[in-house]
Amino acid sequence: MPSRRSASLRSSRGPRRTSEVVPPPPSADKPAPDSIRATAPPRPLDTWNDAELHQLRDSLDHIAHAGLARLTGGLSPAAVAGAFMDWAVHMMISPGKQVELAAKGARAWERLAQYAAQCSAAGRTVEPCIQPVPQDRRFAEAEWWQWPYNIIQQGFLLQQQWWGNATTGVDGVTRQHEAVVEFAVRQILDMTSPTNFIATNPVVQRRIMETGGQNLVQGLRNFTDDWERIVHGKPAAGTEAFQVGRDVAVTPGKVIYRNRLIELIQYEPTTDRVRPEPILIVPAWIMKYYILDLSPQNSLVRYLTDQGFTVFIISWKNPAAEDHDLGMDDYRKLGVMAALDAVNAIVPDQKVHSVGYCLGGTLLSIAAAAMARDGDRRLATMSLLAAQADFREAGELTLFINESQLHFLEDLMRSQGYLDTRQMAGAFQLLRSNDLIWSRIVRHYLMGERTPINDLMAWNADATRMPYRMHTEYLRQLFLDNDLAEGRFQVDGRPIAISDIRAPIFAVGTERDHVAPWRSVFKIHLLADTDVTFLLTKGGHNAGIVADPSQAKGSFQVLMRSATGQYLDPNTWTKLAPRFEGSWWPEWTHWLVSHSGEPTDPPALGAPAQGYPALYYAPGVYVMQA
Repeated sequence: MPSRRSASLRSSRGPRRTSEVVPPPPSADKPAPDSIRATAPPRPLDTWNDAELHQLRDSLDHIAHAGLARLTGGLSPAAVAGAFMDWAVHMMISPGKQVELAAKGARAWERLAQYAAQCSAAGRTVEPCIQPVPQDRRFAEAEWWQWPYNIIQQGFLLQQQWWGNATTGVDGVTRQHEAVVEFAVRQILDMTSPTNFIATNPVVQRRIMETGGQNLVQGLRNFTDDWERIVHGKPAAGTEAFQVGRDVAVTPGKVIYRNRLIELIQYEPTTDRVRPEPILIVPAWIMKYYILDLSPQNSLVRYLTDQGFTVFIISWKNPAAEDHDLGMDDYRKLGVMAALDAVNAIVPDQKVHSVGYCLGGTLLSIAAAAMARDGDRRLATMSLLAAQADFREAGELTLFINESQLHFLEDLMRSQGYLDTRQMAGAFQLLRSNDLIWSRIVRHYLMGERTPINDLMAWNADATRMPYRMHTEYLRQLFLDNDLAEGRFQVDGRPIAISDIRAPIFAVGTERDHVAPWRSVFKIHLLADTDVTFLLTKGGHNAGIVADPSQAKGSFQVLMRSATGQYLDPNTWTKLAPRFEGSWWPEWTHWLVSHSGEPTDPPALGAPAQGYPALYYAPGVYVMQA
């Protein structure tokens, strides 16, 4: 987590906008404004009217749910119990499925017994009866193929396979309940993996022999250090090497606008001439903006300026309890639209290349659709990086989105005023618990090692909060009801549609994205009636986007569909789209250039005469907020 450096930020001589009122820093002790506390009834309950009883019920339920949510990390016990009940009842009335599972279980035991007998007779490693899935690296070391650990890990993998069959394919179980049960059982299996215990992990045992047990001593130190950091709200170990403004987010620029929700940064040009159309980047409000301005060698912002573009980026405020009433429309108006007005004042008479990353892309899509509906033609292009507009198949995150779960989260956020960073991080880590939780525990506490921290990992530990109202509206209207894709999402009292957008679209999906699965991102083809260029790149939600061109390890596929072209389904698209080696950044900038005018002189930083003076140097103040 970056240190606070707001006092050291230098201010330019230009006057600040007097119309902007910036709220004071939040107080950690101030409760949410709408927190409700149960009080002792002033008279016997049988004398209370229905309205009073209704309010008492709401207060007591809210207190109970919020307290329970803190213990469960925001997961609704009712939602999980309902999913298991659905699965268990249908399993009980499915004798065919039971017979199938019994047969598969017997066959798995037979395979394991034969494997054990062959290993005993041969006295060496033989062909395993089951292989881990490609992404499972838990049993990669040679020690796992020696007796008796080969039998242990093969037995575990067969058990994992059997439970995969048991939790799926049960007739009558709803799709979401099946996914929840399969997910929950996978968490239990990951927790009980033989890699997590000294007695059944030969790699840890070898490490103990090599160090004389000092790895466990160091592991205890690591555990104590991590626990202290959690209790005192300190950043993860190793992140101190990546301070914002010193090691990351160092591309030169200035904050040229600020309101209660955003700071807008304009970056200094690095070329003598620039394209006339500026770029406005809208990152997700769930993250600090500098994932797109990490170290100089892998900064997307720096790369764009080096290609001759004038770049602006939004830096979101980290909301506190007093910001609980900020809604989706506030993020659109105070975020995208306010930033767009500032860009138009500094670079007048030019259309804007708009770019949205993750939730920022969803917000940009909403703003662009509203602008198109109202005849606002200020956007030259729209680029969506790992961003969804249709949430019907939004991956495993939808496991946490149903009426029971949302009601539970709302009570938690209502008591706090926001969704805390640790609560959000916990949900994302569960999606990849094998890699992000248990493998880390083994490495840090049993092996006594520390995972080396890089700039992307340090950024990932620097999360932000989500205001109560905005997150509720986002989860209900977009995730649960899918209003944006289905034409029900309203802006200023009227519905909007992505199909109204006429600016050409460049959409990027990543192959291993657990947050915005690429097939969900691909649905922009079904929603947009304009030219759509879709690019699929290697990597995950973050690493796939931060694709330094100096690294030749990446590859991507890309294909353009014109506004009048025919739809291709994702499977057909992957067969037809040509594949290229390297980073996708040059391909994207080539597309931006093709929609830009001839180079001209770069604009000044800020426009004091129009009310947008350069306030202080990038990276600004909001990004420093813990």
